[in-house]
Amino acid sequence: APITAEGEMPQKKFYRSRAHCNPLSFNEAFDYPTRPDLFDWTEDHYPEHPTLAQDDTEMSGFNSQSAAIRPDVLDVGCGFGGLTMALSHALPNNTILGLEIRAKVTEYVRLRIVAQRKEHPGQYQNCSVMRTNAMKYLPNFFPKAALEKLFFCFPDPHFKRKNHPRRIVSERLLSEYAFLLKPEVGRLYCITDVKDLHDWHVEKCDAHPLFERLTEEEMEADPCVTLMKTETEEGKKVKREGRFGHDMYYQVYKRVDETLVANKEK
Repeated sequence: APITAEGEMPQKKFYRSRAHCNPLSFNEAFDYPTRPDLFDWTEDHYPEHPTLAQDDTEMSGFNSQSAAIRPDVLDVGCGFGGLTMALSHALPNNTILGLEIRAKVTEYVRLRIVAQRKEHPGQYQNCSVMRTNAMKYLPNFFPKAALEKLFFCFPDPHFKRKNHPRRIVSERLLSEYAFLLKPEVGRLYCITDVKDLHDWHVEKCDAHPLFERLTEEEMEADPCVTLMKTETEEGKKVKREGRFGHDMYYQVYKRVDETLVANKEK
């Protein structure tokens, strides 16, 4: 019998897993489409998405509505899903997806969402979770300029220099994120309790021509900044335990339009 019945709230103690893994040598097979347009997000993730019209006519395969539904906000390394679920209410007009590489943790978040949908009919239909390796397969799921927000909350610091290529923010991956984010609309959020990792994030993002740092005033006006400090499990742990201190370091970047960058350089 499963640990948790479908529709019941899971207990976190049964789904704990190693905090981190090496995404570059993670060799378990992941399912992914060869092209983003071949993946139907309504089948397993958003079967009652708010934008789906009420239609009793049965249709096989894609229809125009299901094809239009695709996540535009990603919580990368979502952990136990605190931020993913909070964003569901904060961004009701967006489609939220938590991404997690650990199987047990992903199943916990899935069951948590199912339970909340059952307890609160009509709510949490715009959020879901998927197990995948975000360092490898994002372009298989999302086309160019498909995303509005990317969250990287308390990622693995990979302290050793030889392990820095495993960090989720890097020159190569930033170019991939820029490809996926909508110009002038897209936002990239980074938060950590490790000062050295924060400095790394800022250094890499500041150096990338397609990202522009938001001001303190702009970040204060963004409710998502507050959520990533208060709703993530790691953020709560920092406030409670403070393994590296009780400070949280964060920065938000705007995805700039490359045509505007080219015009400035002329």
